[in-house]
Amino acid sequence: MRKVNHDFDNVKSFVQSLEGKSVKMLVNKGRKRYVRYYGILESAYHAVFMVRLADQRATDILTYSYSDVLCGDVKLSLEPSG
Repeated sequence: MRKVNHDFDNVKSFVQSLEGKSVKMLVNKGRKRYVRYYGILESAYHAVFMVRLADQRATDILTYSYSDVLCGDVKLSLEPSG
C-alpha cells in the first residue's frame, strides 16, 4: 500500500494558493510517459482546478481534480518569474 505524504486539505489549500499565478505542471500520462505544461492556474473550485495553457497558439484549458495531485499523477510547482 502506498504511503500518503499529504492530506487532501493541504493539497487543496496549496493549489488554491497558486490561483492566478504561472505554474509548471508535470502530468503522468501512463506507461512512463510524462508531459510538461506551462500555464496560469485560472480558477480553483470545490473539486477541480483549471489551468489555461501559456502557449499563445493554444486556447486549451486543462482540468484536474485535487486527488490527481494527491496521488502524484499531476505535480504542480510555481513558475519562476524571469
